[in-house]
Amino acid sequence: MDEDAVDKPRTHAVGMDIETMSVEELSERISLLEAEIVRLRAAITARGATRQAAESVFKL
Repeated sequence: MDEDAVDKPRTHAVGMDIETMSVEELSERISLLEAEIVRLRAAITARGATRQAAESVFKL
């Protein structure tokens, strides 16, 4: 069986088994999670700005 043919998940789920992952795979997972954190923080910032704008309209 070709080792490359094994289906390896491309996403990370909290609590998933990491015992069989290589150092390279673990590093890739960390990169994916760090990118997701950046994306989530940007969403929080954008929503905060939208909320502030809405609140300023109603404070007339």
